[in-house]
Amino acid sequence: QAQLFEESGGGLVQPGGSLRLSCVAAGDILSIYDMGWYRQAPGKRRELVAGITLGGGTRVVDSVKGRLTISRDQTKNTLYLQMNTLKLEDTAVYYCNTVPSKLEWGEGTLVTVSS
Repeated sequence: QAQLFEESGGGLVQPGGSLRLSCVAAGDILSIYDMGWYRQAPGKRRELVAGITLGGGTRVVDSVKGRLTISRDQTKNTLYLQMNTLKLEDTAVYYCNTVPSKLEWGEGTLVTVSS
């Protein structure tokens, strides 16, 4: 069964570093739904960290404000998460999905922030 979301761009980065995550969504998902980036840290529940509406409005949780930026390119069916000034506590598997999450989850992409 084809995945609805394919996340990529994660990796190992030092504190203060940057990464850009990408999520390619199947079909017209990005044109139909508000979208978001979620993350699940070890031993914790999955949480929404950034969202973007169909109208282009964006919101992020306070813990990532000023550091993480969500964007969307509907011509490429791709959702992005620009991550700057990364902290140890940003270590997690990052996923994209609708907001609220309605569709099957992808495999996510692992971000590890470590010195």
